[in-house]
Amino acid sequence: MGLSISHIALRDFRSYKSFDLENVGPLTVLVGPNAVGKTNVVEGIQLLTARTSFRNPTVEQLVRSGAACGFLRADAGDGNRELSLELRLSDGKKRHLLNGKPKRAVDMRGIVPSVTFTPDDLELAKGSMSVRRAAVDALGSQLSANHHLIRRDYEKVLRHKNKLLKDEADRTLVESVNEMLITCGAQLTCYRAALFEKLSRSMRAFYEDISDGRERLDACYVPSWEEHDPGKVRTFSFARDEAREALARALEARGAEERARRRSVVGPHADKMEFFIDGRNAAVFGSQGQQRCVVLAFKLAEATIMREMLGQNPVLLLDDVMSELDASRRRALVAFVTDDMQAFVTTTNLDYFDADLLDRARVVRLERPV
Repeated sequence: MGLSISHIALRDFRSYKSFDLENVGPLTVLVGPNAVGKTNVVEGIQLLTARTSFRNPTVEQLVRSGAACGFLRADAGDGNRELSLELRLSDGKKRHLLNGKPKRAVDMRGIVPSVTFTPDDLELAKGSMSVRRAAVDALGSQLSANHHLIRRDYEKVLRHKNKLLKDEADRTLVESVNEMLITCGAQLTCYRAALFEKLSRSMRAFYEDISDGRERLDACYVPSWEEHDPGKVRTFSFARDEAREALARALEARGAEERARRRSVVGPHADKMEFFIDGRNAAVFGSQGQQRCVVLAFKLAEATIMREMLGQNPVLLLDDVMSELDASRRRALVAFVTDDMQAFVTTTNLDYFDADLLDRARVVRLERPV
């Protein structure tokens, strides 16, 4: 369904002077020892599709040491159309091109979406709230340019407000910034909460399958203006006007606290997302296996939502996660990798894969960067 990648080219990117992969099929397994550049290939594909990197690098870090600039390209098609996605890295800047024509990054999102799953993603179940907020926003940014733009605007306003609070600026000046924060913040919270609700429904179904129906997964989104109890499953619903009013009231009520702490404590940057297994907080009470089930369900739900909302299968980028999952969870993940959903998988050991999967995969052995 939709576009799939047929060719990847990297030039002066990370450890690669040159990397080419042609005639790319539905499933590509990149195998080799550590430090040969497997993750660099996955990161390059993510930059070309999601327009972001799970490593959060600077442009200078992406360009190969000693090179003046870097270049990435992916050719994609669906039988009716052929597209060339390019990213050029130079002078500390990224330039995006579609079929050779310059484009804004925001206009490239969603053309060929992707879902990336790395060992660091296990923090989604047990790590800080910022990890969960970032993951939901990253998904939202691929699904909607509005989500990306409103998040960017909110973060800009938040940085400005925090600087004012740190500098102990006049109260009226902080309150004037609050007006902008309410406009951006209420919209971002509504976007994010609605998306999280979709994710939660899909996650619940996947988790039930992965756990063979033995456990139930619930999730809740708690906006910053509501009291947060990590021990309770609570569902909040609100429209944009309600969010604006609630956010305004909370900012007024906690203004003195913000000035005393010299940082903003109310807004979507303080929203909470919790996962519960049979009514118990997964981050606190979940076993390692249960937490990994939560993350796997999150990633499968992410891919499902992209397919439903964009009418385009995402590219799955699985970086060294097979070693982090037990046999049953590996099977659940592999079962999701069907012929109409393209996947790139990195591993140090092919023993993690069943013979039938390897029979339909293209196995690329990486020995050293070239």
